[in-house]
Amino acid sequence: MQLIDTHCHLYLSDFLDDLNSIITRAKTAAVTHFFLPSIDSENTLQLFELESRDPSSFHPMMGLHPCSIKKNYMDELDLVHTWLSKRSFAAIGEIGLDYYWDISFQAEQLEAFRKQIEWALLYQLPIVIHSRNALDECIQVVREYIRDGIEGIFHCFSGSKEQAESIIGMGFYLGIGGVLTYKNAGLAETIKDIPLESLVLETDAPYLSPVPYRGKRNESSYLRVIAEKLATVKNISLEEVAAITTANAQKIFRI
Repeated sequence: MQLIDTHCHLYLSDFLDDLNSIITRAKTAAVTHFFLPSIDSENTLQLFELESRDPSSFHPMMGLHPCSIKKNYMDELDLVHTWLSKRSFAAIGEIGLDYYWDISFQAEQLEAFRKQIEWALLYQLPIVIHSRNALDECIQVVREYIRDGIEGIFHCFSGSKEQAESIIGMGFYLGIGGVLTYKNAGLAETIKDIPLESLVLETDAPYLSPVPYRGKRNESSYLRVIAEKLATVKNISLEEVAAITTANAQKIFRI
């Protein structure tokens, strides 16, 4: 059995002191691949340093997180484009819209989202979408590019069944993480009838730890807890969840 963490930030300083132990625990829990979304230029060096430990297991993405879109966003986008032209990446991400913390750069977020989708099409890469308080808006933007062949993952999905159906109807995957284990989140009921073939697993470490680790730092070994919960929700075996979600991740990331 193997599991793939399609979204984790193991390169952040949160893991500086015990990264070796975290990787060991993850591999003991059958997690074999780690996909690493970019945030902005402040973390690029750490992202590449983690990749260099084992390029066959650690797969960096490149992109500008919507929460990092400030006055200097054009400079940040230029850096993203420069890196995309220099080397290969697993995906463009994480990109999208975040209207939770600050909407003063709403127009710039939309511009950056569209520009990075266009780069994904240019470089034939999937996209990994961050959406907070803006899921319908993200769906609307993505729909504009479906005929062009855009594909990817809606990371940390926690929307409604109707939104889930809209997303998978476009051929995108839903990234399922620790929120699935939260009693009052409602995600378990939402995805109960969503085909497993449309789901991938993620931790978003160090964020959004699953129960019983909620409130503590998340890590990739907890992906197994999420997989076990999904098996319960679907009333199938853990092995089946692992096999299908791993195949989904391999397909979207082409590994």
